[in-house]
Amino acid sequence: MDFEARTSPITQQKIAVVGLGRMGGNIARRLVACGLYLVRLYDNKTPVAQSLSQELNVPVAQSLAEVTAQAAVVITVVTDDAAMADIYTHPADNLLKNTDNALGTVFINCATVSPDSHQQINALTRHCGAAALELPMASSIPQAVSGTLFLMAAGKKVVFDYAAPLLDLLGETVIYTGETGTASTLKALLNMVMIINTAALAEGLGLADALGLDLKMVCDVFSKTGAHSRVLETDSQDMINQDYETFFSAAHAAKDTNIALKLGESTKLPLPLARVTAELYQAMVDRGLGELDKSGIAELQFKTRPNKNSL
Repeated sequence: MDFEARTSPITQQKIAVVGLGRMGGNIARRLVACGLYLVRLYDNKTPVAQSLSQELNVPVAQSLAEVTAQAAVVITVVTDDAAMADIYTHPADNLLKNTDNALGTVFINCATVSPDSHQQINALTRHCGAAALELPMASSIPQAVSGTLFLMAAGKKVVFDYAAPLLDLLGETVIYTGETGTASTLKALLNMVMIINTAALAEGLGLADALGLDLKMVCDVFSKTGAHSRVLETDSQDMINQDYETFFSAAHAAKDTNIALKLGESTKLPLPLARVTAELYQAMVDRGLGELDKSGIAELQFKTRPNKNSL
């Protein structure tokens, strides 16, 4: 059945989730908690999929083609452009391998990937008679669990309107940004500013520590002046206490800042702050710290810590 012919609400459709990492797994949990019909789970890391399958009592798909064969709505949460291309185009197995099964399917793609990637997937799904919605998320694990994500959606307005009741179960705020590519562009800008702020805060606290200032007092002063930021609220104590439980990894920070840099190149803007920040986070990845939270950049900025950056 073609997407345009659908009459049943999206919340009554069979749903699958592809990509069961920190965000994807908790989106699956949220769907089950809301009583939706989750029919398949899929992750290329089989133990991850099997563990969540046992927890939620939802079968694991043995292939991506099986996902599309079983579900009318497929939510994908993958890591980067290459992973996105793989799940839609890999010659051995992909979500669109059987175009008859893909006909009418709604693909909701939540990964933070480049606008070009989303536009390519949108073209591929349309060619199969399916519909795609771009849905980057500007929140973290607790919000995925509670259904209070900040969501930015892009694609055909008719697809957004159809998907809206499901999106409202996942997000406290859902903003429609326009045609495919606009939401991922906005997400790249948002993450660029947030990640630069994180690096700036780590640098400020690292300097304060080297100067012998009381960091609790420094944070209190920051919070009441122009140095205040949301990052100060979420990351400062983690930086001071070296508590880097991962909500947004340093590896993802490096990847997302590079997405913004490529957008800058397309407009011939140099983005010097983003470029230095990307180098710092790449240094974390190179030193084996990529799976720490982004707040772990403090390890490169505090003079007394062994991973002090040489940049």
